[in-house]
Amino acid sequence: MVCMLSRVALFSLAIIIITVQGKGSNVTYDGRALIVDGERRILFSGSIHYPRSTPEMWPSLISKAKEGGVDVIQTYVFWNLHESTQGQYEFDGRKDLVRFLKEVEAQGLYAALRIGPFIEAEWTYGGLPFWLHDIPGIVFRSDNEPFKKHMERFVTKIVNMMKYNNLYASQGGPIIISQVPAMANSCITIFPAKHILHNNLKIVRIQIENEYENVEAAFHEKGPSYVRWAANMSVALDTGVPWVMCKQSDAPDPVINTCNGMRCGETFTGPNSANKPSMWTENWTSFYQVFGGEPYIRTAEDIAFHVALFIAKNGSYVNYYMYHGGTNFGRTSSAFAITSYYDQAPLDEYGLIRQPKWGHLKELHATIKSCSKTLIRGTQQNFSLGQLQHAYVFRESSGDCAAFLVNNNSRQDVKILFQNRSYELPPKSISILPDCKTITFNTAKVNTQYNTRSATSSHEFNSTETWEQYRETIPIYDNTSIRAKTLLDHLSTTKDTSDYLWYILRFQNHFPGPQSVIQAYSHGHVLHAYVNGVYAGSAHGNHDSPSFTLKNSVHLKNGSNEFAFLSVTVGFPNSGAYLERKIAGLRRLHVQNKDFTSSSWGYQVGLSGEKFQIYTNSGLNKVHWNKFGGNAQPLTWYKTFFDAPTGDDPLALNLHSMGKGEAWINGQSIGRYWVSFNTSKGNPSQSRYHIPRSFLKPTGNLLVLLEEEKGYPPGITVDSVSISKVCGHVSESDSSVVQLICPPDKNISRIQFSSYGTPEGNCEHYAIGKCHSPNSRAVVEKACRGKRKCTILRSNQFFNGDPCPGIPKTLLVDAKCRGNKTRKREKFQSI
Repeated sequence: MVCMLSRVALFSLAIIIITVQGKGSNVTYDGRALIVDGERRILFSGSIHYPRSTPEMWPSLISKAKEGGVDVIQTYVFWNLHESTQGQYEFDGRKDLVRFLKEVEAQGLYAALRIGPFIEAEWTYGGLPFWLHDIPGIVFRSDNEPFKKHMERFVTKIVNMMKYNNLYASQGGPIIISQVPAMANSCITIFPAKHILHNNLKIVRIQIENEYENVEAAFHEKGPSYVRWAANMSVALDTGVPWVMCKQSDAPDPVINTCNGMRCGETFTGPNSANKPSMWTENWTSFYQVFGGEPYIRTAEDIAFHVALFIAKNGSYVNYYMYHGGTNFGRTSSAFAITSYYDQAPLDEYGLIRQPKWGHLKELHATIKSCSKTLIRGTQQNFSLGQLQHAYVFRESSGDCAAFLVNNNSRQDVKILFQNRSYELPPKSISILPDCKTITFNTAKVNTQYNTRSATSSHEFNSTETWEQYRETIPIYDNTSIRAKTLLDHLSTTKDTSDYLWYILRFQNHFPGPQSVIQAYSHGHVLHAYVNGVYAGSAHGNHDSPSFTLKNSVHLKNGSNEFAFLSVTVGFPNSGAYLERKIAGLRRLHVQNKDFTSSSWGYQVGLSGEKFQIYTNSGLNKVHWNKFGGNAQPLTWYKTFFDAPTGDDPLALNLHSMGKGEAWINGQSIGRYWVSFNTSKGNPSQSRYHIPRSFLKPTGNLLVLLEEEKGYPPGITVDSVSISKVCGHVSESDSSVVQLICPPDKNISRIQFSSYGTPEGNCEHYAIGKCHSPNSRAVVEKACRGKRKCTILRSNQFFNGDPCPGIPKTLLVDAKCRGNKTRKREKFQSI
């Protein structure tokens, strides 16, 4: 992904089409769809990024995606993760791309590989390693020899790695969609007039660059020539690389133009050539969230409507970005992006199924696949059914027929006549009739259950005796090894080795009076001020305006004084032209209107605690720790030990009592936290931070916090996260049953609400209506209590009588799920 809202640049896929001799799949395409082993396919894809979860989580995530009707798993390749130091590659642990793809293959799914190497993706520096910044004469994403040299080297390495491990479909592997060699999240795809076959690998689509049209003009003549070079370089890799370009409406033949966004069914005018399939490369299931920003909730109904409309208009490929977002561990998120990534996706940050989004899309996929042959082979007709109603009908010569009935009226139910039958269409909905007679799915009618995610405190750290602390030393000018008579750029100085850079100034005080006003101007992201070793204030920017001014009145001594400004980045920028020119950090300093910008400054990169790695067991004893005194102080490290909570539920560190910093578990960073940065509604942008179970030992786990502000560590907890409630709500026009299913290892412990009749509201807010069966709770408790799943019929017979004859009945049931083992504290908080 990229930027928010209007610039939510989202990465397109490129489809590799392969024709094989020998083993493997035969994949080709035409103007209607991809053709896999001779059969045109309508495919649904889901983005899951391997480093935003753990290898232990991958099988479950992929399995749940498959169960949800997903055919393809898409991921980026993260260059700066694999080559953070030039020439030194890492592919272990969460970086094990091959292991991830083999898990996709093992579960019988296809893979969409997006090599980049520029990916954006709310990932620091857009996935580019920062050492590229220091290559002489380099200009990123341009017809620039230094950039092209390193880009080609990395792309070639990844392509060869995939070949070596037999991961392309032509080799029997899962990859049918790949981005090679993408420079931005691109979407370029060039198709040769004749298919090219190299070593039994025949690729007719591959993605390079991402929404390059957005920045191309900034590079003038170097933009178009860069695109041409990328195409030639890709073909030279002996993969027969063609190109796809997303959001590039004028993509010349044989380039395929594709769509990104939330409403491609409405906005996409289709491919610009009849021999290209219609593809939706980024269907955003929500938006990424930044510190200070509210979560964006996109409903299951809205997603389903636009997917159905896209398919009705001859679309054949839809990718969900994200299907599972995951966690930005360590320092990997881009500027101001929170640690939790796309938590509102069908699979949430912890890998739990988010209902009704997951289930509603599963039903949509199954319905479309049930008539996909007719959709692919049939002749399409489009005609009006009313002022805001349309029908898309697909007919085969055999007589088979499928239809999409669209109601674009967002306020009213509408009755329409289709093939001499009357149908009622809910507001802003699409009804799918796989046989042109019976509605089997409506995008606005959610028949799947709803669920509620909750957190339970599993471990408290409330004893001050268990905590120790280490106060970070405020550096002085005499101990700095970097000096300059100017203010250095934060990014160029730290080179992405730390979030922290000290700017230190020694000067003689000649100002009248004991109080002076300082004004420190920063290009981002955070600035903490110390005067003669004493904390003197902080300020910060935000995602939309990273620059800010720290203005404060400070007490100065007569004679020599020292300012120490701690500049803090919260991820590097990840988008835009000339990314290598972006800067951050302190830019000007005025004291009583005197400019100290060009004074003699000393610099220290990082903190002493980082230098000694005191967040690891091996580095703990390199500093002296003191008992926690109970008084919170800024720029302090805290440590304690704890045992892993029992059970299999996902875990989160609840840092609601802290301010801003970073957290480590057994030496592994679970990400930056910034609890004190509230949204406009006064709530923390994020207070819980995912602890993967695989990071823990049974006992003696080391927890270390670096706190920049004045957080209070005894207030934090380790919380177990689970699905605590399930709810079903169906009316006469929806379904005849409510099916409740608790997560594995949990049973229905209590029926919190049950009404058969005319209950008011929905699964979030409900009340008994004018018509209500007095047997509602007793009947449902008998059918469901103590069971993991149960089915309740919406019928008079099931509820032992008709509570209000002649009135259409609705059934609403809300139930609580609970594990078989009793928890120490049964205190749930919905999250």
